[in-house]
Amino acid sequence: MITSARAAARGPRRRAAKELSGFEEDYERRLEEARALARGAGRGDVLDYLDLRAANDRLRAVGVAWLVETFTALAGEANRAGAGLSLARTDAHRFRVGNSWMVGTRLVLSRGVRSLTVEAGWPRAPRDGVVRGGGLAAAVVGHFGRRDAGDELLLVADADSSRWLVVEKNGARSPLHEDRLRQHLNQLLG
Repeated sequence: MITSARAAARGPRRRAAKELSGFEEDYERRLEEARALARGAGRGDVLDYLDLRAANDRLRAVGVAWLVETFTALAGEANRAGAGLSLARTDAHRFRVGNSWMVGTRLVLSRGVRSLTVEAGWPRAPRDGVVRGGGLAAAVVGHFGRRDAGDELLLVADADSSRWLVVEKNGARSPLHEDRLRQHLNQLLG
């Protein structure tokens, strides 16, 4: 994990990460309890739902990891070519997409005063809301000071895997390709 010394020194963020970790542990424990109760009661429909939820959570985690790791790898390539980017990663990060709160990972790529922020995650608690558009997770790619240069992304289920879509300004959706991520990095470096 890549972190900055400044981010590591912030107490409240560490507490938020611990709270989220505690939430996830509690969630897993309650999920197992629910499975046991459903099995005992012969509720196959509830077991099917819980299995679907767990499968979707795995797809979400893999999709978010791919997005963050791809941006990290592209930044590494740029740094090997002399770009001078700094990277800061924050896990258990909360951010807004529409009226909902997502919880996930934030990656900030910086060069001087310019920065590119990638936030990716999904709602964890009922009060957080939903991912709009029937997605599994959402992401926001933003350029500091250039609001119109960013992208909103939607992770959707695709058979037994998932894929990211770009939600265009007019609402249309198009597949996300690595070239689009490179364009964001080039905007940062340009």
